[in-house]
This record gives sequence, C-alpha cells and structure tokens, in this order.
Amino acid sequence: MAKQLIALVTGANKGLGKEVVRQLGRRGMLVYLGSRDPGRGEAAASELIDEGLQVILTQLDVTDEASIEAVAAQIGHRHGELNVLVPNAGVLHRMPALLTTASNMLATYDTNVFGVVRTIHGLLPLLQAAEHPRIVNVASTSASLTFTSDPTTLFGQSDTSLAYASSKAAVTMLTVHYANAFRRSPAHAHIKINSATPGYIATDLNKRAGTRTVEEGAKIVVKLATLPDDGPSGGFFDDDGAVPW
Repeated sequence: MAKQLIALVTGANKGLGKEVVRQLGRRGMLVYLGSRDPGRGEAAASELIDEGLQVILTQLDVTDEASIEAVAAQIGHRHGELNVLVPNAGVLHRMPALLTTASNMLATYDTNVFGVVRTIHGLLPLLQAAEHPRIVNVASTSASLTFTSDPTTLFGQSDTSLAYASSKAAVTMLTVHYANAFRRSPAHAHIKINSATPGYIATDLNKRAGTRTVEEGAKIVVKLATLPDDGPSGGFFDDDGAVPW
C-alpha cells in the first residue's frame, strides 16, 4: 500500500487555494489548509471535510516567520516530511503606475515575494526529507515580460498592476534560482519546483471578473504538484505548456 502524501497549501481558505486543496485531496493526499484567518479557514476546511476529503486546518500567516515555524513544527511532529508545498497566498492592491510608490508596494511584496521565500525556507527541511517533493509557486500570466511588452494584450494595457505583476515576475525568478540551487545540491536534487499561472480566473482578488473558473485554474497547479521524476523543474507553465518569459 502506497504511503499517503502530505501537502500544504497557503492562502487556502477561498478561491484558487481552496480548490487546489480540494483537487489534491481528491488524489488521496492529506492536505493542510493554511489560512491567516482561523474563522474563514475553519469554514473552508469543514466544507472540504464534508466532501470526504482529509483536510487539516492550520493557522498560517506568510508574513510572520513564527507562524511558518509553528506550522513546520506541527507537520514535522506528525509526519516528519512534506511531499507537496503550494505557496499560494497572494494579495493584489491596484494603483495607477505613475502614482505608485515604494511604500505602496511593500505589502504586495511582503506577501507575494517574501512570503514565498519565508514559506519555502521554513518548510525546506521537511521537503528534503520526502522522497519525491514538489513545490508549485503560484504566479500570474501578468508576470510574462513577453506579454506585458505587447501593447495589444490585456497585460500590456494594464496600468494598475505594477506592484502585483512585478511581484509575480519576481516569483518566477525565485523559482528558477531555487531550481538551480536544488540541482547543485545532492541533498536537494530530488526536489522539483515550478511556477504555475492559473490564467484569468474569477476570484475575490479581481472582484470575480475573471473568465476562467477556479476548477480550471487549479488543474495546472495540481499537475505540477504531482509531476513524475522525469518532469521539469524551474519552469513557468499554464494549461498549454511553457509560458514565455
């Protein structure tokens, strides 16, 4: 009998994160649902448990290192390893590019970029202890310099996502650097890390203006979270394959 895999998804009390928890749970994984707000997390976890999935709520704030350390200790004590990590927590604060200041961008980067680094760093020993660990960073198609440089695209026409889009571009670069570092380290070479963009999904982040469902958006995240050992690492993918940088 195969050993049950353990997963952690951050920012998972709603939207894409909750759907990723659902789809990983349907694959038989025990999934820790990370939520900064315990009340909303409890509601989401209860819903998924009622569907017959194995879900454990864990209070997690990716801007707080102590919070991440506590979750790592919890998972380490119970399981000794972590097979799948999805740093999904993210924020979007819209402001015209020409009015954006460094202070405006701090909250976005604290969650979307530094939160990813804190989470990976804190859970890395547990990932290292697993046999086939996978990390999936949630990026955005707006992170593509190719698309954003084209004034005919939605991303090239956007004037209010300087902080968000650049933070997600930073996430894709983090992914490449982690992948390179893992390859060079014999103790970490078995870890695969990739970035995924779910596309323009309808969530609270964009006031439900997206044209895709969270069910559709979660598929690429789950695909990368369950890659075989000959799968890629250090890439940026959507449903159709590699996204142009």
